[in-house]
Amino acid sequence: MLFNLPLSGSTFKKVYYDAILQRSVSKFVPAEDLYVPYTATSLDDTETIMHRVKMTYNDIKQHQLAGIYREVDIEGEGNYSSNDIENEKDEMSGVEPKNTEIFSVIEAHVHLEIPGFEDMNPETGESSGIKFPYIVTIEESSSQVLSIKRNYKQNDMLKKRQDYFVHFKFLPGLGFYGFGLIHMIGGLSRTATAALRQLLDAGTLSNLPAGFKMRGIRVRDEAQPLQPGEFRDVDAPGGNLRDAFMPLPFKGPDATLLQLLSTVVQSGQRFASIADMQVGDGNQSAAVGTTVALLERGSRVMSAIHKRLYASMKNEFMLLANCFVTYLPPAYPYDIVGGRREIFAADFDQRVDIIPIADPNIFSQTQRISIAQSELQLAQTNPKMHNIYHAYRHMYEALGVKDIDVLLPPPTPPQPLDPATENIMALGGKKFQAFPKQDHQAHMKSHLQFMGTLVVRNNPAALTSLQTNCMQHIQLMSQEQVEMEFAEEIQKMQMLQQQLQQLQQQMQQDPQAMQQMQQNPQMMEIQKTMQEETQKMEARKAVLISEFMAEYAVAEKEVLNTIENDPLLKLKDRELDLKARENQRKEEEDENKLNLERAKMLQNRELAEDKMEQNDDHQKLRASVSLAKDGIKNMQATIKQGDI
Repeated sequence: MLFNLPLSGSTFKKVYYDAILQRSVSKFVPAEDLYVPYTATSLDDTETIMHRVKMTYNDIKQHQLAGIYREVDIEGEGNYSSNDIENEKDEMSGVEPKNTEIFSVIEAHVHLEIPGFEDMNPETGESSGIKFPYIVTIEESSSQVLSIKRNYKQNDMLKKRQDYFVHFKFLPGLGFYGFGLIHMIGGLSRTATAALRQLLDAGTLSNLPAGFKMRGIRVRDEAQPLQPGEFRDVDAPGGNLRDAFMPLPFKGPDATLLQLLSTVVQSGQRFASIADMQVGDGNQSAAVGTTVALLERGSRVMSAIHKRLYASMKNEFMLLANCFVTYLPPAYPYDIVGGRREIFAADFDQRVDIIPIADPNIFSQTQRISIAQSELQLAQTNPKMHNIYHAYRHMYEALGVKDIDVLLPPPTPPQPLDPATENIMALGGKKFQAFPKQDHQAHMKSHLQFMGTLVVRNNPAALTSLQTNCMQHIQLMSQEQVEMEFAEEIQKMQMLQQQLQQLQQQMQQDPQAMQQMQQNPQMMEIQKTMQEETQKMEARKAVLISEFMAEYAVAEKEVLNTIENDPLLKLKDRELDLKARENQRKEEEDENKLNLERAKMLQNRELAEDKMEQNDDHQKLRASVSLAKDGIKNMQATIKQGDI
């Protein structure tokens, strides 16, 4: 299907349950085997769909014995006749049709009013004239009706037609069918072929010249071609031998025609998005957005095609899911390596949407790698705000690397640690955090005592980490205290939450009640109660945090008082303070210099890109001027030859 789609512009998939194979299938249907009315614009609004099916005599007999087709005699050894499109395909493939037992069966999805199954008016007792959807299968040569099946669900009061076909379009057309490359660049292809043939003919005439010779000139063995390095005798009655021969006045391969051929081929490649984008040949230090813009500009047409294919594939999956719901047993077992599994028909009901896992916005592996590379570059510019591990992992996934966990081990999740280990990690600049159910008072006391040492006082980063950890312990300690005090209220809120979920599930089953869900008095009362209890707990938590912070401030002040009485430590603190300010000033200067250099690089890059675009414009202008000059010269030469 994907091979035929760019050529014809439209292909189809037929999704149905095959009673012979005993499974759901999705078969490819070429555009020449599916017929719709002239006024149809899509499969949704047409009332008639005709599908021509190739079937052997044995297949028809199997359907008859299975009770799918009527028991009628099928005459002939095979009446399938190929059309012009199939004949052209056979000629390209180098095959010829033979007399085989292949029959042409027409499967018509139509609306009919069958006697005995009419839509009766209950008041008058007469037929209303409304036609219902049916599937009528006819053998084409004998016009024998093989089967008539209803094409709607038995319990459907609206008698809605069931869909079997999915339309895949390459490019939107002016009517029902889409446009393919044959329609869009067929003229360019014929032009390129004609130009190439002219160049080949000109080269052939140049390599094998022909012309006229003077009567009376005799060349020995003139029927045999001249060999390289051979001189053959010529009998001339007199005069110059050069004047006795005149070659035909023709030109060799023309450079203008060659340029025209190159222009036509490039136009076709640009439309079909198969031209070399030369992303790797450009500036390697170019901005990431510039590279992505080049990729998107070169694949704009194909990206839109992929999105249309994605939408059609989604419809195909939905039809397959309907087949599974209808024909699968309640539990379908299947074997896998190391065990046995089961799949259920209820897995394919309307509660879960089945969609393709593909991303229609990603049209190539190159774009996927470029996006991952851009993500990694942005993460490396500011590692503190990004997850570097996931950035590298996305890059490996885009490259298709296997065993990523072996190459890039995942980071170890944080674990509860003792206070001494946390103090060591603070000195080393490593991250650590507080966990529930720890002895929060002991951790804070240990950190406060360690903060009073000279080593920590000279290390502002370690001091910040320890203070942050103390704040985390205060937050967890207040949270645990609130949970103990409001244990009954929390249990009550959990019960209210369960009642709220049950009410939501009941209302979701009734479409009319969905609109009144927010105005339900019971739900509003439950939400109000839960909101009040939450506000009480948050208020109590804020009070506890303020009390714990006051205790922490007193303990920190006691530790710091022992240090402030030492004059040497005061001088040392003053020295450290001055040094920290100097370091901060240097960091700000370095940051400003780095930003200035980045701005200069960005400006230079933009200037280089503008210069490249101007050079491209100049080259195109020179090429057009050169073509115009060549055309004028050729025209003048033609005029001179005409005057002669």
